Amino acid sequence: MELIVHAGDITGRTTLDELERVAPVEAVRGDHDIELAELPRIREVVVQGKRIVITHGDRSRWLEEPATFLWTVSLGYLRPHRGLPQSLRRRFPEADVIVFGHTHRSHIELIDGALLFNPGAVHQWNPASARRRLNQKPGWFEWCWLQVARHLRRYPKPSVGIIEFEGGRILPRVIEL
Repeated sequence: MELIVHAGDITGRTTLDELERVAPVEAVRGDHDIELAELPRIREVVVQGKRIVITHGDRSRWLEEPATFLWTVSLGYLRPHRGLPQSLRRRFPEADVIVFGHTHRSHIELIDGALLFNPGAVHQWNPASARRRLNQKPGWFEWCWLQVARHLRRYPKPSVGIIEFEGGRILPRVIEL
């Protein structure tokens, strides 16, 4: 069975339409998916007997905003989402696989027998993408953040993930684009 799983920050219906031309899509809404309010925040699917939870992974603003501030002022050096995989595992104790996004950073980890998998993201902030967004005249808060983001010292490459199920085993991998 081939299935495309999208953990949010899709930003437009056309992206989902294009993905659906390739294979069936199971997607959830991310914190930037204003146009896709019809998508659920959490979705569960079963593939080859394995329970897969799909969630964007963003948490309350009380956690997210200070974390984003620390990440920004450190020019990307601090990793503000260190506890996110453990938090998701506690939240979904019956899952065999938890696919999440939000951080745009790839992550593969086994926690209490479950695979926590973030494939990274096709869109990554870097100096060029921050400058392009600044040219689109964003709102003041995003403008302030982008002034710092365009000076990030390190940033990940765009990536996608693949999870294969083979003989009862779950085989995740991240592919840099």
